[in-house]
Amino acid sequence: MTTGPGRRSSTFTRLLRHGFTDPSAAEQLLDLDDLTSVRSDPVLLEALGATADPDLALRGLVRLVEAEEEGERQVLLDTLVTAKPLRDRLLGVLGASEALGDHLARHPRDWQALVTYEAVDLHPGVAEFERGLADAVDPDSLRVAYRRCMLTLAARDVCGTTGIAQTAAELADLATATLRAALAIARTAAPEDAAQCRLAVVAMGKCGGHELNYVSDVDVIFVGEARDGVEEHKAMQAATRLAAHMMRICSETTAEGTIWEVDANLRPEGRNGPLVRTLSSHLAYYQRWAKTWEFQALLKARAVAGDPELGQEYVDAVSPLVWQAADRENFVPDVQKMRRRVVDNIPVDRIERELKLGPGGLRDVEFAVQLLQLVHGRSDASLHSGTTLEALRALAEGGYVGRADAAQLDEAYRFLRSMEHRIQLYRLRRTHLVPEDEADLRRLGRSLGMRTDPVAELNKAWRRHASVVRRLHEKIFYRPLLDAVAQLAPAESRLSAKAAAIRLEALGYADPAAALRHLEALSSGVSRKAAIQRTLLPVLLGWFADSADPDAGLLGFRKVSDALGKTPWYLRLLRDEGAAAENLARVLSAGRLAPDLLMRAPEAVAILGDPEGLTPRTREHLEQEVLAAVGRAGDAESAIAVVRGVRRRELFRTTAADIIGSYGTEDSPAEQDHGALVDRVGSAVTDLNAATIAGALRAAVREQWGDTLPTRFAVIGMGRFGGHELSYGSDADVLFVHRPREGVSDEEASRAANAVVGEMRRLLQLPTADPPLLIDADLRPEGKTGPMVRTLKSYGAYYRRWSLVWESQALLRAEHMAGDEELGRDFIELVNPLRYPAEGLGDDAVREIRRLKARMESERMPRGADPTLHAKLGRGGLSDVEWTVQLTQMQHGWAEPGLRTTRTREALAAACAAELIPAEDAQMLDEAWVLATRVRNAVMLVRGRSGDTFPSDPREMAAVGRYLGYEPGHVGDMLDDYRRITRRARAVVEERFYGAVV
Repeated sequence: MTTGPGRRSSTFTRLLRHGFTDPSAAEQLLDLDDLTSVRSDPVLLEALGATADPDLALRGLVRLVEAEEEGERQVLLDTLVTAKPLRDRLLGVLGASEALGDHLARHPRDWQALVTYEAVDLHPGVAEFERGLADAVDPDSLRVAYRRCMLTLAARDVCGTTGIAQTAAELADLATATLRAALAIARTAAPEDAAQCRLAVVAMGKCGGHELNYVSDVDVIFVGEARDGVEEHKAMQAATRLAAHMMRICSETTAEGTIWEVDANLRPEGRNGPLVRTLSSHLAYYQRWAKTWEFQALLKARAVAGDPELGQEYVDAVSPLVWQAADRENFVPDVQKMRRRVVDNIPVDRIERELKLGPGGLRDVEFAVQLLQLVHGRSDASLHSGTTLEALRALAEGGYVGRADAAQLDEAYRFLRSMEHRIQLYRLRRTHLVPEDEADLRRLGRSLGMRTDPVAELNKAWRRHASVVRRLHEKIFYRPLLDAVAQLAPAESRLSAKAAAIRLEALGYADPAAALRHLEALSSGVSRKAAIQRTLLPVLLGWFADSADPDAGLLGFRKVSDALGKTPWYLRLLRDEGAAAENLARVLSAGRLAPDLLMRAPEAVAILGDPEGLTPRTREHLEQEVLAAVGRAGDAESAIAVVRGVRRRELFRTTAADIIGSYGTEDSPAEQDHGALVDRVGSAVTDLNAATIAGALRAAVREQWGDTLPTRFAVIGMGRFGGHELSYGSDADVLFVHRPREGVSDEEASRAANAVVGEMRRLLQLPTADPPLLIDADLRPEGKTGPMVRTLKSYGAYYRRWSLVWESQALLRAEHMAGDEELGRDFIELVNPLRYPAEGLGDDAVREIRRLKARMESERMPRGADPTLHAKLGRGGLSDVEWTVQLTQMQHGWAEPGLRTTRTREALAAACAAELIPAEDAQMLDEAWVLATRVRNAVMLVRGRSGDTFPSDPREMAAVGRYLGYEPGHVGDMLDDYRRITRRARAVVEERFYGAVV
């Protein structure tokens, strides 16, 4: 085959044409003496070119020929070129599996297992595989026989003789035969143990479901009973030894490799429980302790080895328990957890290559099908199948899943399983990762019949099928519910009203009958609006079900749709703007506050579709809008109505951003920096309230004095308002200060200032459905008995003569918020020496602050409140942290500029940077303060009214938990974490506030 320099042989060209990627190496292999008789045979090249990897197939063939005894080589080659079935099978396996090529090189006579082509050979069952393993007497011979059987099985697979479902079933049957052979070897090794016990092996997982992979753990459960006359504990010890030996026979690596791991961790109590239990012990556990996922696993239980009667007794006994699982108390939260993808433990760089656990992967289909089986199988025995595709077909035939959707999912699942099989077959390694190497992808694509551009075709098909699976919850859970109420295709099977209600209840809807009424109202009919709703609702229902109150989400959506349904942009926004629909679903189902705000101004839903819509507006922007609106209004009351409209819209923007940031979306994970979330809410609500007060001030002045008040007037923010730490339900603590204009008498200026304050308060307290903005001026000098507004001089005189230490402490939060900026700055300059006293506080002042704090703890805690769970006044709560920080500010603010801030977290960070508070202590205080603030925000979002303690209603408590990042069923963890975090903070407070360290 050699040619002159620079010229390629005709063989080289033919090899290229037949799909070889390294024709030069292939030419050299074909030139070997062992292949003399076949090297020019066009049939051989054609067959090699038809394999997944012609280069790999040729290398495997050469190794096999070289491994054969000389007298047998020609027999192999002659058979290869004359018998097409053998040629296709042998070369197909060699081109798809390097591992089986290695096996043939070690055991060259095994190629003869591929010669037989009888009808029974096409669809072997357990009996045929048992005959194939019959000569195995030890672990090594069992491995060789197992690989020989797998060789014939893989040959049928790669040649297309069997489909993916049949291949998976044959792999499960081969596993069954192997478990029986391994148990027989174990019994032969310990006949005395075998004589004492009955032992049954029950397959679980993919083996139990007759859908095993090429390389997969084989999940099992062992059931044992004593034989007549044998004590139970001795029989269980004997059974355990047999079971453990059987597992080692299959799992251990020998000179012939390994078969697969036998995994018994699905047994009661997992790896901490006994390996073998009696039937009665199993049942006692399942009836008392088992969780939903354990019943889900029992869906696939199948007796496969050992004592067949005992194994069947076990299956018959647990089966009724499986179909009663949906009636269990924690079924709904367990279902919600099962429906969420388990991707947390997958490295980020691998998640997009994960066929099994990644988004749009095999596990999504399997879990969804199993969930619907648990929900509907209690009343429909046709769904009692352990095999995913059979169960999916039964769900479609029963109307539980739409036929078209079921067909799409069936196709996607078969394709993804085929990819998984071919990936594992290559090296017979347990993996679910799609390879990155070009050559591996090319072989994988060709093995699936893609020949023009295998890599591109493979990636396109994979992404298409994964996309179908990504949307399976819409297809499999919720679209049938719409079909049930819309009734647009009379000929098709659909969910009955009862089955639809059962499904809604299982998915977390407390009032499924009402939910079905809402669905019918939204989606019935042939209008364009109803058609769009039928497209949107299956997706929205899934997002509602992810919340703590799906019913409220669906009801809210109906109300918004009723209000906006006739506008041309509403449904188009939800349909076309990817984030808008999900954002709306999150907001509507997270509690009462945000939906209430939206119901009063439904057009604000447009905010959810704008990429910048959730970004808080700056104070300058808000003030400009508010003051311009006041200027256009005819009177003060009309002006304040407009101002309230702006406040309502911006409160909705802030609540929506907070909810979406806390919950996360499919494309954007939840915000992990909870401090940043709290700061954004505090700043946004503070800026909004400052702008609202500025608008009320302008409206009050214009009503009586036009553009100029006889006295300069400023509003000073105090407390959380001044600290930019307002929560949704906080009052605005303020001080009012004025300074008469030149030529205006003190008496006239005072009358004007008091009139403005009175009008501002009247305007802001006008009856309205909006959340109120209450102005609280009780922190003014002399408290409630003192004048509402003072001149700057009067403040100065009071503070110089009468000021108490608590007033100096309160002034730590003082910041100009509205009105005359120069006057506001002068007020701040006036109070700076009080709040940051030179050389710090004296001992008497420190003692007084501590005494006040102790008195507040004992007197202001509400009666009956749990001090470990009160966010404001409780142990390690807001008050504890803030007083500790404020004492540090008053002690050291004169020397440390960073402490001169009204914001708690900024001051705490500055104290840490100045080494006044150790970093570990500062972190504990900050964590507790952020958590307590989030609890208050969550309570307001969920209940629609403010509160400092966790709600008592279970659904409201669950909603608070969801906001705080806890999955359903983990409310106890939330309370434990809160107590732990605040307990640690309180220990720091005891040392730094009440102790000697200041």
